[in-house]
Amino acid sequence: MVLAVDGKVKAVVGAADPIKSNAKKSIERLNELNIETAMITGDNEATAHVVAKKLGIKRVFSDVMPEDKASFVKKLQKEGKFVAMVGDGVNDAPALAQADIGIAIGAGTDVAIETAKVVLMKSDPADVIRAIRLSKATVRKMKQNLFWASIYNVLAIPVAAGVLYPAFNISLRPEISALLMSVSSIIVATNAVLLKRSEKDLITV
Repeated sequence: MVLAVDGKVKAVVGAADPIKSNAKKSIERLNELNIETAMITGDNEATAHVVAKKLGIKRVFSDVMPEDKASFVKKLQKEGKFVAMVGDGVNDAPALAQADIGIAIGAGTDVAIETAKVVLMKSDPADVIRAIRLSKATVRKMKQNLFWASIYNVLAIPVAAGVLYPAFNISLRPEISALLMSVSSIIVATNAVLLKRSEKDLITV
């Protein structure tokens, strides 16, 4: 902003949104996870590159009109990338919808929150890392449960059905067989509960 008196410049005032204190560290954590970061912004090229340099973001799309943000997301997808978009405003809604995973900030607009697939409760960049860690831990538990349930059933069902009786004289009473099948569910549920053990790692970013 320029302040002029009688046609003469008397003062120049600059304003900028402050960068969150943990934003740079969050970007570094994303890089450690082999996740490429890019910034899509309506700010001019000079401002965008200054901010990107401070945060360690190498790829910048500046001077982007609100209605064009989705097209830049689509451009990244055409490059074969799986794109997650983080945004909080009405202008981000189309891009959030276009992205493979739209992540809205909890303090954002209702339109952005309704469009996104993931909603972060706080305006904290580190929550993006926590969401990624939680999703990976959840998928890992799902695979573990599928593996153990499959192995257990492959071994237990033949025994319960009496397949081993002719050759080895091994059989189970019906109530014991039913109990063993319940144990399978208990194992899966217990393993899922162990996901809370990683809560400390999820919180620390």
